[in-house]
Amino acid sequence: MNEATASWPHLSGAMRDGAHVLPVRVYYEDTDFSARVYHASYLRFLERGRTELLRAVEVAQSDLHAETGGLAFVVRKMTIDFLGAAVMDDVLTVVTRPKEMRGASMTLAQEVRRGNDVLVTADVMVAAVRDGRAVRIPDNLRAALTGEAG
Repeated sequence: MNEATASWPHLSGAMRDGAHVLPVRVYYEDTDFSARVYHASYLRFLERGRTELLRAVEVAQSDLHAETGGLAFVVRKMTIDFLGAAVMDDVLTVVTRPKEMRGASMTLAQEVRRGNDVLVTADVMVAAVRDGRAVRIPDNLRAALTGEAG
């Protein structure tokens, strides 16, 4: 955990029952002319959820990139379902949990909720790549995300 995360742990959300939970407030910049959250803003919220999931298992993407010779995660496929709308000043929760782990890819199940209402669901497949080629997800990260012993 880096110094900034240690000082403000609530900014990174928390792990709960095998899922990462991240609070997100809706700002004016997230909305469209109808005062509802613009659909592309949900993609940013989901990205934050995936990033903070890695941080919660003590893997910062920048460190992972530096320590593994340039490994990065890229979105390979996303299936998203918009079920409801959020508005300015809503406090949302982004829930992210590992769903499926393969050699060079993993699928994460994500939800954006307002209270108990699920507004967006998404299955996001990310691939581990280095120099533009798929590479196996490191075993320590795989174990951290699945809760298995390394």
